[in-house]
Amino acid sequence: MIDKDTYLRFCDEALVAMRDTVTDLGDGLADRRPDLPGANSPYAILTHCLGVCAYWGSTVNLGREVPRDRDAEFSATGPVADLAAATDRLRADFAGWVGEADAGMPPANPPRGRHHHDTYATQGEVLLHVYEELAQHRGQVEITRDVLRAQAS
Repeated sequence: MIDKDTYLRFCDEALVAMRDTVTDLGDGLADRRPDLPGANSPYAILTHCLGVCAYWGSTVNLGREVPRDRDAEFSATGPVADLAAATDRLRADFAGWVGEADAGMPPANPPRGRHHHDTYATQGEVLLHVYEELAQHRGQVEITRDVLRAQAS
């Protein structure tokens, strides 16, 4: 098992990398979707990741409701500076939620609904799920950036 600080370092690396990619793309390109069926913009992907961290880290694990509109995350647009600031605020909040989590205890508010087909028996499993999502979406943001740049040239 890894300690919470190490876990947070991995999550932070993924969030910071996505934040920096979105920032580097700028307001016009970060909001753009690649010309591919079902593709999302880098801005929307990062917005979704913030929702993932808040929902699973607080609502599911600790039972503290964090408002979330999952469907709206995928159509989110706006200034990249605002999203970068929201990312940094979330990183601080997430560190607090992870600090309060008890890896061996069951989640306080197990997920329900169409998007939650998996069942996680412990808060530690929930946190692993969060990192899984961050890692895969980091790669998605990087590939999306590359496609957008290629399509723009």
